[in-house]
Amino acid sequence: MDEPQRLLERLDAIGHALRAGGQALALLGLGSAGAERDRMDAYSDLDFFVIVRDGAKDALLNDLGWLGAVAPIAYAFRNTVDGYKLLYADGIFCEFAIFTIGELKGIPFAAGQVVWHDPAFDPAQLAPQPLPSGEPHPAEWLLGEALTNLYVGLGRELRGERLSAARFIQGYAVDRVLALVAAIEPAQPGHADPFAPERRFEQRFPHTAAQLPMFVQGYTHNIASARAILDFLQAHFPLNPAIVRAIESRCVPPAPAATV
Repeated sequence: MDEPQRLLERLDAIGHALRAGGQALALLGLGSAGAERDRMDAYSDLDFFVIVRDGAKDALLNDLGWLGAVAPIAYAFRNTVDGYKLLYADGIFCEFAIFTIGELKGIPFAAGQVVWHDPAFDPAQLAPQPLPSGEPHPAEWLLGEALTNLYVGLGRELRGERLSAARFIQGYAVDRVLALVAAIEPAQPGHADPFAPERRFEQRFPHTAAQLPMFVQGYTHNIASARAILDFLQAHFPLNPAIVRAIESRCVPPAPAATV
C-alpha cells in the first residue's frame, strides 16, 4: 500500500469512528487531505476539522478514545483550545481541531473535502465563509520593511546578538522578499497557501527559489545573507540610496582588535 492510500484510509477510518460515536456531524479534510489530494505524498500529514453537535465538543477534546479506536496513539499534544497535534504509533501524524457549526463560521480556512457527514447534516455548511480581509501590502511597504529589517538585523549582528540578527535578516526580510516575488517572476502552476506563502515556494517560483540558499546561509552568515538579499532587491526594484548605503556600511564586518 502506498503512503497516500494509507493516509486516506486512516482518514476514512476516523470518519467511521466519529459516525459510531454519534456526537459528530461531519469530518472535513484540509490541505493535502482535502481539496489538494493530488499533492499528497509520503511526507503529508492528516489535517482535518471535526464538526460536532452543540454540547459535544468538550467530550471529544477531553477523551481521544475515538481516535485511539482507529489505531494506537503514540503521542498527543493539545496545541490550541480547539484541537491537537497527534502522532499514531505507525507514524501517521494528524493536526486537527473540533468546532460546532456556529464556531466554524468565524474560522478562516481554505476549502476542504468532506470525508463523512451525518445524513441529516447539510455539507454545504462546511464551505469557508467570506471573511473581511485587509488590502495586500503595496510593494513600497514590503520593500521598506525588507530594507529596514536588514538594517536592524545587521546592527544586532554587529552587537553580537546573532540569533536576533538571523531572525531579522533570514526570517523577516526573507518573508518580505517572498511577498514581492509575484511582481518579478510569474508563478508556476501549483497550490498556493494563503496562510503560509513559503509553502511550495520552490515549485511556484523556481528562479527566485534558486537564490534562497544565498538569502538563508545560516546562523554564522548573517552579513553574507543580508548582502545577497540587498543585491537581489537592487536588481529588481528602485531603492532609496540612503538606506542602501546605510545597509552596505553594516555589511562590513568589524576589524579584529589589534594585538600588542
